[in-house]
Parts: sequence; structure tokens; C-alpha cells
Amino acid sequence: MKQAPAQVRWERRTQRPLFGLALAFAVAYAVPIVEPDASREVVSACLAVEWVVWGAFALDYVIRLVLAERRAEFVRDHWIDLCAVVLPLVQPLRLLRLVSTLLLVGQRARMASQVRLTTYVAGSVVGLLMFGSLAVLSVERDSPNGNIKTLGDAVWWSFTTMTTVGYGDHAPTTGVGRMLAVGLMLSGIALLGVVTANIAAWFIARFEMDDVEERRQTEAIRVLTEEVRALRAEVASLSGAAAVPGQVSEEKAR
Repeated sequence: MKQAPAQVRWERRTQRPLFGLALAFAVAYAVPIVEPDASREVVSACLAVEWVVWGAFALDYVIRLVLAERRAEFVRDHWIDLCAVVLPLVQPLRLLRLVSTLLLVGQRARMASQVRLTTYVAGSVVGLLMFGSLAVLSVERDSPNGNIKTLGDAVWWSFTTMTTVGYGDHAPTTGVGRMLAVGLMLSGIALLGVVTANIAAWFIARFEMDDVEERRQTEAIRVLTEEVRALRAEVASLSGAAAVPGQVSEEKAR
């Protein structure tokens, strides 16, 4: 049995631990936003967890790069991972760490063969709603003209933005908040397209299966018909051969 490459073995072994770290990042990112009055120790601990998780994903990328058989091709095929690793180093913003971690988790999820498309889409929707709500709340809560002041307002805004409904009762007023709105709208449109394409592909696959089965039955009927014709011809030839000796005997008797 052929052994899997070292890179593939590493990805299989580290997939669950990295997802566990991603959940820890989600909690660490949410706590200071949901509880703005948290103590300095709690905020510092959450900040440390965020950096540790990002560092773990960055180390994972470096190890995968080292284990790759063709490193130049790996960098070219995983350029999103590289951007996500470098992004928080450009400017130490929590929002950049959020974006980079989401990108890295998404890339690792797409590599996992056992993660089905439906599960991936559902997880993406939940993740975007949750982190979009927390991110917009963190940047809009202290805005003088902002109207997104509570977590409920942020969740409602994220949901209406992702579905491109946009009632307008809640809207970001800061530049970062509007950038988040653009990202959520584009993500919602993309996810809706994926769901629609998945449903259409399922129907097409079902129709193709029905067509294949119909063609198989038609071919079986055609083959059976040919066999029946051949049998009839053979029976007719045998009957004709049996009748000829009988006629010869009658002529001799006369």
C-alpha cells in the first residue's frame, strides 16, 4: 500500500487540534466584545489566546511548506494561506487577526475530504454571522452616530446584510464597519450561489441517473429482442430441416 506524503499526513493529524484552537480563538475574540467591562487580566488573556492561535496556524503553514515536495507550487496554490499568515503582521489589529484566522480555518476545512459541502456552507454561514456581528459591534459601539449598540442589533444587522435584504434600521457609520458590510454582502451572495449550484447539481445528477437507467433498460430490451429473433430463426430452420426428410419418405412410398 502506497504511503501518503508527509504533508498529507501532517494535515490529517493536525486538523482537529487546529479546529479546537479556532474555537478557542472564537471565545477569546467574543469575550471582550460581549463583556466590555471585563477586567484587564481577562482582556490580556484573551489577547494572548488570539495571538497563540494565529501563531499556531502560521507555524502549521510553515511546516506544511517544509514538508511539501514542490514548495514553489505549494506557495502558488496556497497563496491565500500566505496572505492570512502575513496579514496580522502588517498592523496589529484584532480585526486583521480575525480575518486571517477565518481564512486559515476555511482553507484547512476545504482540504478535509470528510467535510461535505453542505456542512462547510452551514459552518461558513454561522461563522460569518457570529464574527461579523462581533466585529461590527466592536467598531460601531463607540461611534457617536452609530446605531449598533447591542449584540442583538449586531446579529440582526449581520443577518439582513448577508441575505442582502438590508432593511436600513441598523447600518454602520464607520469606515471599518462599512468594509465589514461589503464583506458580508459579498460572502452572502457567494454562499447563496454555492447553495443554488449545489441544489442544481443534485437535480442534474438525479436526471442523469434516471437517463442512464432508462438507457440501460432500453439496451437490455433491444438485446433480448435480438435473442428472441435469433431463437425464432433457429427454431424455424430446425423445423424446416425436420420436415424435409418426411417429404422424401412419402415420395419414395408412392
